[in-house]
Amino acid sequence: MSIKEFLKAELSGWKKFEVIGLSIVFLVIFVNAFIVKDSPIAVVSAVCGILYSTIAGKGKVSCYFFGLAGTFCYSYLSFKNGVYGNLVLYMCYYFPMQVAGIFEWRKHLKDTTKEIIKKELTKQQKLKLVLIASIACIAAILIIKYFNGSSPVFDGITTVLSVFGMYLTVKRCIEQWIIWMIVNGLSTIMWLDLVMKGARTYSTFIMWLVYFILAIYFYVCWRKEISAKQ
Repeated sequence: MSIKEFLKAELSGWKKFEVIGLSIVFLVIFVNAFIVKDSPIAVVSAVCGILYSTIAGKGKVSCYFFGLAGTFCYSYLSFKNGVYGNLVLYMCYYFPMQVAGIFEWRKHLKDTTKEIIKKELTKQQKLKLVLIASIACIAAILIIKYFNGSSPVFDGITTVLSVFGMYLTVKRCIEQWIIWMIVNGLSTIMWLDLVMKGARTYSTFIMWLVYFILAIYFYVCWRKEISAKQ
């Protein structure tokens, strides 16, 4: 596939209201950053992160390029604000998984739209996922609390669930969006708390809020597509 054909496939399939909504979100982020003098790294992280989440929801491989850029920015913000669980998660897990995702998704593309083929876990797989994730969350909270992290409960739960969420993303499973709803909701609260304490990361808070909304939207979209095939 040539670069021209790749770009054409990646830019296809967008609804008008999706483009308008994305434009409004970016406008809010830039205006907010200018008014409150937000951290430039937080702004870049927010833009890359939202583009990653949106394009991933559209099932396009190009999402991972924005994901990699956002990973470095968010890792810096996590380190600066003492969110160590997220720091380790992004640098040691998200980065290699996003690289793997590029190759994995390219193996499972529809011939017509070049979007990924979505799938769903079995009931047994879902039960196993809930059990393992619950145990891992408890362990992560205790570890982060031991190292005096700023938000051990939120940081621990979001870190563990993000591991599972990223894995399910690479594997193209709809259950990823349920996990992202939880992760994004808790992360929104966590970063709001940091902002209220004086951290200049307003764009990061907006980013997680948008993530939460996108997770709900794309769960509905993927559910409709998967149900139509059954």
